[in-house]
Amino acid sequence: MRYIVIGAGAVGGTIGARLHQGGHDVLLIARGAHHDALRRFARVYGMCVWLPASHLEPGVVAAYGHPYSGMLHVGRYPRGVDDLALRVAADLGKHGLVARAVADVMRWKHGKLVGNLANAVEALVGRPEGMGAVVERARAEARAVLDRAGIAYASPGEESEVRGHQVDHHPVEGVARGGGSSWQSLARASGSIEAGYLNGEIVLLGRLHGVPTPVNDVLRGAADAHARDRLPPGSMPLERLVELIDARCAAESR
Repeated sequence: MRYIVIGAGAVGGTIGARLHQGGHDVLLIARGAHHDALRRFARVYGMCVWLPASHLEPGVVAAYGHPYSGMLHVGRYPRGVDDLALRVAADLGKHGLVARAVADVMRWKHGKLVGNLANAVEALVGRPEGMGAVVERARAEARAVLDRAGIAYASPGEESEVRGHQVDHHPVEGVARGGGSSWQSLARASGSIEAGYLNGEIVLLGRLHGVPTPVNDVLRGAADAHARDRLPPGSMPLERLVELIDARCAAESR
C-alpha cells in the first residue's frame, strides 16, 4: 500500500519513516526548509543527454548519431563533480558514447530545455518554411524567464563547440527518419506528449516570476490537445498556429 503523509513534521515524519522502514511506499509532503532537507537519496546526479534516436517499434530503435551515438553530461545535483560522477562518465564513454563529468550539469540541462522548446512546434506543424520564427519566439520567452529567475543555461554556441562533429545525424539504412521525440509521440498516437514538461516548465516559471509566456502556453496546450485526440504529427497548418499565438499575445497585452 502507498501512504501519503500530508504535513511531515515531527509526528508525520516519524510515522512516515516507520512506514518506510516497514517496506511501504511513502510520500512525505512538507514545506520550507524541512522540505528542502527531505531527500530520497543522500547524493543526486543529473544528466544532460544529446542522442538522436527513434523508437521504431517495441524492441527496435534507430540511433542516428555518428561517429558516436550520443553525448552525455553528468554531474552532482545541483552542482559539483565527485568520484562517482567521474566513474559513471568513464563507464559511459567506453564504447560508442561521449561522456563528460561537469560541475554545472543543470546549466547544460537548462540549455537543452531552451533548445527543446522547438519539439512542440515540429510535432504540430512539421518543418515548413517559417516555423523557425515561432521557435525563436518560444525560446526568447524562455530566456527572459530563466534570466528573471536567475537560472543559468548553456548557449547554443557553447553546445555547438562542445559537440563539434562527434554526434552528427547520420542516416540509418532502411529507416526513414521522422521527427524528434514529440513528433514521435504523435506518430505513435501514444495519447501523451512531453510539452507539459518542456514548454510547460517555462510557463510555470513565468508565472512564478511574473514573466508572460503566451507562446509557450499555446504550444503546450495545442500539443497536449493533439496528443489527447491522437492527431498525426504535422497536421496543424503553421498559419493556424501563428494565429493562435498572436491572439493569445494580444489578449495578454490588453
